[in-house]
Amino acid sequence: MTASLGRRVAAETLGTGLLVAVVVGSGIQATELTRDVGVQLLANSLATIFGLDVLIALFGPVSGAHFNPAVTLAVWFTGRRDRDGLTLRDVAAYVPAQAAGAIGGAILADAMFARPLVELSTHDRSAGHLWLSEVVATAGLILLIFGLGRIGRAALAPAAVASYIGAAYWFTSSTSFANPAVTVGRAFTDTFAGIAPASVIPFIAAQLLGAALGLGAVAAVYGRPAPARDGVVAPHGEPELATS
Repeated sequence: MTASLGRRVAAETLGTGLLVAVVVGSGIQATELTRDVGVQLLANSLATIFGLDVLIALFGPVSGAHFNPAVTLAVWFTGRRDRDGLTLRDVAAYVPAQAAGAIGGAILADAMFARPLVELSTHDRSAGHLWLSEVVATAGLILLIFGLGRIGRAALAPAAVASYIGAAYWFTSSTSFANPAVTVGRAFTDTFAGIAPASVIPFIAAQLLGAALGLGAVAAVYGRPAPARDGVVAPHGEPELATS
């Protein structure tokens, strides 16, 4: 990997910010165009699918296009004995950058629609079935990302990850945040995609639990990773290892 840590952090910040801008902005646009909640969710999910696919393809070669602390932590954990794996220093740089990018993306989306730049969400999402949905959504995301690497199909990650997130919008009651940084960012907008600050910590806890379960599922299905460069353990950014 040739990209410096500074360039990788810039990619994670910008990529996460643009992802949240897509999610929040499309949600605002949908609510302004129709009152049908189903159509609103359809528009929001389609925009997210297209946007996420493009962002992973664009930033993957630089940083791995994690845009997600749960993915970053999973990549570090699986590659911690790999000389070329993600280091704790990298994690300490990636995670704050992702969170800052997510907050910036929410503010940008609000600005583009002439809304208050910072308006904490009042959309309460505190319920057991929502937390379970976040566990399932995040576990599935981790299983997908690392599973693709194990079977030599990681080049499919941009389309596969985007498609999975789009599907999870519909098969989970939480609409699949599956991302601690995005969860934090969405607390800063009182719009269709928002989440009340009081709901953030339980969502993040559920997402981290889901990430751990997802890694467990990878181990159960694919076994221990080979010592060679076969899996998603080189997070720094070859195109085929891009994740979200």
